[in-house]
Amino acid sequence: MGSFASYEARKPTVLTVPGLGGSGRSHWQSLWEEARPDTIRVELGMWSTPHRNAWVTRLDQAIRQAQAPVILAAHSLGCLAVAWWAELSPQPYGWPVAGALLVAPADVDRTDAPEALKGFAPSPRTPLPFPSILVASQDDPWITIDRAHSLAVDWGSHFVDAGHQGHINAASGLGWWQEGQELLGRVIAASGMDRPSPSGPLSPSEARAVLAVNATDAAQAHYLGR
Repeated sequence: MGSFASYEARKPTVLTVPGLGGSGRSHWQSLWEEARPDTIRVELGMWSTPHRNAWVTRLDQAIRQAQAPVILAAHSLGCLAVAWWAELSPQPYGWPVAGALLVAPADVDRTDAPEALKGFAPSPRTPLPFPSILVASQDDPWITIDRAHSLAVDWGSHFVDAGHQGHINAASGLGWWQEGQELLGRVIAASGMDRPSPSGPLSPSEARAVLAVNATDAAQAHYLGR
């Protein structure tokens, strides 16, 4: 889909990527957009009748317009849009997308998946070219915890088990979702963009070390008392 701008040190833009139906006013994505000046929603359109290529194109346009670096905060089917964008728009590691928080991805490959999700199947299996955390719930009706873990392995994402949080959405009663904000902060740290004078993204091994120590352990300790 074209070339990307060269690296330039600056604060990242956080783009929220909602799933099927969009995210209502009480969804954590909407609350983050209202409270954080660095956070903008990607208007994918066709919220009730999503089309994979149309969503990927809209996401690509939003990433370019945001002027990198970009951190993606995706939910549900939005996680699949991110994975497909990475599949169809290969980038150098960590640029222009510097990281992603992937929350409660929808399982588009299950045999009983709603028709609106099937156009995103099969799920990409290529590792994402940026550091990422995938958060999943043990009682999510849209995906099993084992399947979510499998996606995390495929995508090279650090996996966080959020316990029993449903679909990790407004119905889960999360409100501002402080724990999610902390995970987002860890993704930004793994991107290297919170350094005083970043000269480029962290290497994949450096990013993995940041996520493994800070994100996974801290979040699982919070949720599961480990």
